Amino acid sequence: MKNFWQSLPRPFFALAPMDDVTDTVFRQIVASCGKPDVFFTEFVSCEGLCSPGRDRLLPKLKFSEKERPVVAQIWGSKPENFLQTAKLVKNLGFDGVDINMGCPDRSVMKAGGGGVMIKDPVLVKEVILAAKEGAGELPLSVKTRVGFDKIQIESWIGNLLELNLQALTIHGRTVKELSKVPAHWEEIGKAVQLRDQMKAETLIIGNGDVESYGDGLEKCKIFGVDGAMIGRGIFDNLWFFDSRVDPQKITSENQLKVLLEHAKLFEDTWGNSKNFAILKKFFKAYVRGFKGASKLRESLMETRSLQEIKEQLLRAGQL
Repeated sequence: MKNFWQSLPRPFFALAPMDDVTDTVFRQIVASCGKPDVFFTEFVSCEGLCSPGRDRLLPKLKFSEKERPVVAQIWGSKPENFLQTAKLVKNLGFDGVDINMGCPDRSVMKAGGGGVMIKDPVLVKEVILAAKEGAGELPLSVKTRVGFDKIQIESWIGNLLELNLQALTIHGRTVKELSKVPAHWEEIGKAVQLRDQMKAETLIIGNGDVESYGDGLEKCKIFGVDGAMIGRGIFDNLWFFDSRVDPQKITSENQLKVLLEHAKLFEDTWGNSKNFAILKKFFKAYVRGFKGASKLRESLMETRSLQEIKEQLLRAGQL
């Protein structure tokens, strides 16, 4: 199996894994507006996938061919579960496995996963070796932060670079900083320098405060990263990854057309197995920047189906 990371353009762009956001439906919608070079799933618990509750989590690992290359992001704290989960990911046909070692969510860290792993380099090595064994020829990557409560490029990032990962995404804040301060891109740049000094072959992806496609290109150039990852920025511009689209020229008609496509695909994909209310977090991305947008958004928050969305758009004269 080919390591897709090596065939990506430089610099490349990735859509960040976001829990309860980047499911297969949203990834397909983003792909239709402007496809990034890499997609990631929502993060999925290895412990959950290795328990009787596994079937409830498997929808998080649903994907379509339109999303390739697509990487499954997993989290947990037990090496044996990483081994089994990586095998599952491989059997499901993903293009890669990514381990979350940066999530600041308290419940995730209390379970020993996400950002708290930064404090336990011995466990980190065990987890990575177990995941590699399970993944076989599938490329393994990690997403993390610049440190736990302080910046730890030499010790923490250096430790990861020794483990021969295919790619490493670095969010430019510590776990403790959450998203409350500007991303420390200069520290991501130091990680690139360290990688080069160590002669490691790991690709480094910068993450945090990338405001536009052009801004991503600029950051890649200045700090020497191989690629940029975009998270919240996708909500400001669904056409983010298509450099030909001028955000100023996206009309309300464009936005609402995609909203209807999203709602239809959501219903077709999930039926009654997912709460329709999940869609409401996306309304601000679609209903913005035009006269009456705020009022229309309020009325859409009361909807419970694609049909009801259509009725509200008709009432507002937008359909």
